[in-house]
Amino acid sequence: MAVIRPQTLTVDVANEDPVPNDHFKSHNGVRFAGIHLLLDMWGAAHLDDPERLGQAMEAAVTAAEATLLHLHLHHFSPFGGVSGVAVLAESHISVHTWPEHAFAAFDIFMCGEAEPARAAAALREALRPSRIELTEQRRGVLPMIGKAELPR
Repeated sequence: MAVIRPQTLTVDVANEDPVPNDHFKSHNGVRFAGIHLLLDMWGAAHLDDPERLGQAMEAAVTAAEATLLHLHLHHFSPFGGVSGVAVLAESHISVHTWPEHAFAAFDIFMCGEAEPARAAAALREALRPSRIELTEQRRGVLPMIGKAELPR
């Protein structure tokens, strides 16, 4: 019977790319899976129009220099909200709208070279909200004390 031993990769902190092609981001010596933006919009236009929301999301993908794999939007009624997701090679952009409250919630998560802040700016430009709230979180922060042990 073969013995399977877990493999680890020891990485020097100075190395900004310990695992080639893992699509993690590096900033100021910190490595993390990606940036997750929560974008709340009030007073935005087109919140009951899946076609216009789809165009806005496609513009956001382009602005972020991301790769669109699939876009799916669901319109809850002719005058209701829209929910959907743009599945990206770099992760996703999702949306949920409440036109009766002039509110939209976007979730933008991207890894690799894609720039989620550019996606947020493109959505703001396309939908022209009167007010926004943007929250940013780094997801999957790797420990980098001395030498890091990264699972392979």
